[in-house]
Amino acid sequence: MKTSNPVLARLGQAAERERAAGYAQPGPYGQPGYPQQYQPQPQQYPTPGYGYPAAAPTVTPMTLDDVVVKTVMLLGILGVSAAAAWALVPDALVGVAWIGAAVVGLVLGMIISFSRMANPALVVAYSIVEGVFVGMVSKAFESLYNGIVLQAVVATFGVFFLMAMLYKARVIRATPKFTRIMIAVIGGLFAVMLINLVLALFGVHTGLRDSGPLGIGFSLVCIVVASLSFVLNFAQIEDGVRMGLPQRYAWTAAFGIVVGLVWLYLEVLRLLSYFQGDD
Repeated sequence: MKTSNPVLARLGQAAERERAAGYAQPGPYGQPGYPQQYQPQPQQYPTPGYGYPAAAPTVTPMTLDDVVVKTVMLLGILGVSAAAAWALVPDALVGVAWIGAAVVGLVLGMIISFSRMANPALVVAYSIVEGVFVGMVSKAFESLYNGIVLQAVVATFGVFFLMAMLYKARVIRATPKFTRIMIAVIGGLFAVMLINLVLALFGVHTGLRDSGPLGIGFSLVCIVVASLSFVLNFAQIEDGVRMGLPQRYAWTAAFGIVVGLVWLYLEVLRLLSYFQGDD
């Protein structure tokens, strides 16, 4: 089945190879292979291709429930990691832990995103590191604006469930054009944020992350794009289930949702801080 999502297409190709391997393991002396549990036995198992169906695949396909369970698990791990970092990291080391977790999380995220194989261990490690990052950011904002973290959490999950309902009702669909535009916009936003960060390190302030009109406008754009990115996640999950991707690719789908939730939470947190005032 064809798909306009390049990530899903890449995973689909890898899954096809896995399923092919499940049907045909190499046999001795160049003979055709069969899955281990379906090795041909004399007078017991008819040879496929002579009026009998081929052996069943050894790869269990993922389901929507698999993705939901993995997503809840990753969010739970992230939440515990964030709470532990908040409670255990001293105030003097918040900045160091913040930057360190951000760098490690970025590296892990890039590896997972560009990997052709689902790696549950890396996805779990990403959730732990990202939890430290989120915990440090939240602690810093909460120390300045009491109650802002709870407001941001409620708003983030409210937006997520709203997007889920809109997608289920087919109000918003991940058409090929929508997918191409979203990928380009997300890439452009991250490029702008990276350039802005580099300029800030050299003492150049663009106002893109200040509480002025430009900063508020940019945060609103990021929140809208982060919200719409869930549509891509939902479509990827739906297509992945329909294509019969192996069960362990549910970790990759859950990873995509967690990334979107963290991005949305950070942008909502920042936007709320702009309206808190100086007291």
